[in-house]
Amino acid sequence: MKKNKQRLQIYTSLWSMKPHDNTGNILSHEDICLKVKDAGFAGLALDLGASDVNEANAIRRYLEKNDLTPLIVAFPKTVSSFEDTLKMAKDFGSPFVDVIGQVTPLSLDGMIPVIRAWLEMSEKIGMPIQFETHRNCITNDLYSTLLLLDAIPEMRLCADLSHYVVDREFWFPLGIRDLNLISRIIERSDSFQGRVASRQQIQLQLHFPQNQKWVELFKSWWREGVHSWKKRNSEGDFLFLCELGPPEYAITNELGKEMSNRWEESLTIKSWIEKIWANTK
Repeated sequence: MKKNKQRLQIYTSLWSMKPHDNTGNILSHEDICLKVKDAGFAGLALDLGASDVNEANAIRRYLEKNDLTPLIVAFPKTVSSFEDTLKMAKDFGSPFVDVIGQVTPLSLDGMIPVIRAWLEMSEKIGMPIQFETHRNCITNDLYSTLLLLDAIPEMRLCADLSHYVVDREFWFPLGIRDLNLISRIIERSDSFQGRVASRQQIQLQLHFPQNQKWVELFKSWWREGVHSWKKRNSEGDFLFLCELGPPEYAITNELGKEMSNRWEESLTIKSWIEKIWANTK
């Protein structure tokens, strides 16, 4: 029987584990890795914006002990500084570097040389990169990102579509034009991140009845993303990162307490993606 060379790899984020739920308890690095491993995640994203290189180095031995793969999420503030992050990611064994570039020229003509410089560094060092669709960075806006994709055919994305739902304040239901724009992003995306947004909120509670229309929309996009990736790749790893952020990403009540349990929700998203993967050709 022919072995399937396509593999689903689901990660969660160190940032999401600080704290991991609405108790507010902060686990040690060792306990975080044990919990993530026991839940069946393949790896842990190390967000160098929410933490730093020192913390990445501190948690590394626990990742290795639990056979968790690190994913480096970089926020380069200059073009040249990104080279050190690429070397670090290669040393850590990251599958790629997720880039949230803090170099933000106002014009497309200014953006293109930045993207090309980082792609050249990636090629030189031998560390793949994907540009995350994210606010407050070079891919801040859906429209300018689409223009970048047209100008730079080799540019690949990590799709966190929650940012563009908020960025464009999409009305529900989305029109055909807007759905087609998101499909263009999906076609260029080699990994995805999991959270559900609405036109006004970056991170919704998954079980609230009023949020179900947005939940179903994001599920449809993730299904489209898995289908697109499988069609384009006969082998390799499809990486999906469950990234439910702590407050102020998570909505809180008047006492500052989160209104849902993010750890349980991350496991819910994980189960959705496993089912989508199994049922999508």
